[in-house]
Amino acid sequence: MTDNIQDVISPKLALAIANPIFPELDSQLRAGRHINTEQLDQHAFLMDFQAELESFYRRYHVELIRAPEGFFYLRPKASTLIARSAMSEMEMLVGKVLCYLYLSPERLAQQGIFSQDDVYEELLSLADESKLLKAVNPRSTGSDLDRAKLAEKVGGALRRLARIGIITRVGEQNSKKFVISESVFRFGADVRTGDDPREAQLRLIREGEATTPELLAQQAVEIDENFADDEAEEQVSDEE
Repeated sequence: MTDNIQDVISPKLALAIANPIFPELDSQLRAGRHINTEQLDQHAFLMDFQAELESFYRRYHVELIRAPEGFFYLRPKASTLIARSAMSEMEMLVGKVLCYLYLSPERLAQQGIFSQDDVYEELLSLADESKLLKAVNPRSTGSDLDRAKLAEKVGGALRRLARIGIITRVGEQNSKKFVISESVFRFGADVRTGDDPREAQLRLIREGEATTPELLAQQAVEIDENFADDEAEEQVSDEE
């Protein structure tokens, strides 16, 4: 039986699985988290065992991807054996706005720190406000209540993006300030080869306001997410 196991698992893969880093990292990847270069131990582990883990995850019909920016994530195939879920329209749109901010001069001026209000204001300046409000509430009249609902949706999108490693909270526990990681390029793959990445990202946001369900279905970033309980807890802690 030992010989049969060795035929399936290479010595280096066995070494990777036995590493104390693996269980938590594996859970994070399966839950849709992106592993960025700032996560030194986890990222170094994936670099060291990339080939072996690519083979390991293929057995679950998912691909371990290392993006050009260096971050890792799992990309499910149609036949995946790992649960997955697609991002909502608002999460996709907020992700694109975060990518725009990541490419902006303001990121350096603000030492890379942004707030939920920054995202909300940037969203209103880049996209058609009336369309955004209609996307949240088809009967929107542009009232303060409609805008509050939109701001709430932006906050919810940021919470999910934090869970999957797109942003990292800074400051106190319930702080609305965060830094944007390089994994935000999941929402800006089309800008990598452009002459002006920021202009290309702005075009992606403004073409259809990124609020058309058909467009978002084509662009959908499928994310594995098994944090249902965690989400409920975070929503309680993040509410003011």
